[in-house]
Amino acid sequence: MKRLYKNIDLRSDTVTMPTEEMRKAMAEAEVGDDVYKNDPTVTKLEKLAANIVGKEAALFTPSGTMANQLAIMTHTTRGQEIILGFHSHIAENEVGGAAIISQVNFKTIDNTNQFISAKEVKERIREDNIHYPETGLICLENALGNGMVLPLENMKEIYETAKEKKIPVHLDGARIFNAALYLGVEAKELAKYTDSLMFCVSKGLSAPIGSLLCGSAEFIEKARKNRKLLGGGMRQAGVIAAAGIIALETMINRLGEDHLNAKILAKGLKDLGFKVDLENVHINMVFFETEENFEQDKFKSYMIENGVVVSGAYSGNINRFVTHSGITREDVETVLKLIEKFDRK
Repeated sequence: MKRLYKNIDLRSDTVTMPTEEMRKAMAEAEVGDDVYKNDPTVTKLEKLAANIVGKEAALFTPSGTMANQLAIMTHTTRGQEIILGFHSHIAENEVGGAAIISQVNFKTIDNTNQFISAKEVKERIREDNIHYPETGLICLENALGNGMVLPLENMKEIYETAKEKKIPVHLDGARIFNAALYLGVEAKELAKYTDSLMFCVSKGLSAPIGSLLCGSAEFIEKARKNRKLLGGGMRQAGVIAAAGIIALETMINRLGEDHLNAKILAKGLKDLGFKVDLENVHINMVFFETEENFEQDKFKSYMIENGVVVSGAYSGNINRFVTHSGITREDVETVLKLIEKFDRK
């Protein structure tokens, strides 16, 4: 495949470039007006997405953040409370949107590995009491932001707990196909323990833009109106939806390459003396810990000067590298040789 990347970019899988096939499909896309529901390419993408995760319907959105916020907005009413992970993307990286848009509270669960159990969820579901807000939604994330995958049994038990209490479950599945690959199942196996979910066709699937919110036909119809309210109604969106179709048809099955490259990168970093928990490298993310006196800024500059783009410290003395379609096995070897030559004294 023609190399589309000037540098080796390990910051995130959000930096992926559309493939030549995607670019051709975008140029030739048949379009209409999606607000009127007559863009055939958007309709095709939404039907394909819904089918892949086993839901009745899907809605194309510009971003995963919008899809998550639409789910919260559609499931809840003002003043309710949602249960979610303390470090989840919705809680930490969506600019407090749930408070601004849906006016709901967070009831968070904080665990070292970020896994959430049914027991912890049950403990946080509000009883009927005049002093308490009502629990309106449970939000899960899989794969997690720390690169680990929530076990399928956890999702099943939480979903069953939620059904007993008649509370809907939404899944932030931005990297659901990575999670499914790690678990050895199809994405619809994760999706069946949810009432709604979103996933990105960007990130590891390499489309330039877009996410899909999936759920029942009734839920998606309500979410469609809410999308319009938020300014997310798109017109000739088939131009970008075309890339999403190619992403779903051609890029899911190659994610294993990213996972393998991540494991090789993690093993190499460990061999170089960095602290890496190899058991926690579940998908395409590698977290490694440096020494306390490690010069992060110097390291970042050194890598960039040598053609490897990194973010620097992810948190404290923790760094994160992410493999993706733009990272080859040779790139991994280049990165490790480069780091080996870095003066860490």
